[in-house]
Amino acid sequence: MTAAELLSLTATISLVILGIAMLIAIIRVVIGPTLSDRILALDLLTVIAMGFVAAIAIRTGLMLYLDIAISLALLGFLATVALARYMLSRIKDEDDQP
Repeated sequence: MTAAELLSLTATISLVILGIAMLIAIIRVVIGPTLSDRILALDLLTVIAMGFVAAIAIRTGLMLYLDIAISLALLGFLATVALARYMLSRIKDEDDQP
């Protein structure tokens, strides 16, 4: 087995494992009992998507995909901050009600 075949095999295995992790995270988004569980699951989905992009970049050899992963990380960070602010405002509104 050559190094290229080994790299392709490990990339395929990692894509399968990331797919299973994505399914579990989607289940957590749907079933999550609290809003914070759902926010964490969405953040996890972003990280898993970055892993997908990185594995595809390694498998294809196109490092252009890594730029996509970096922009996806920025988008995921901003979405997490926005959802956290929403959660804080929602908690504040609940505390202000008599």
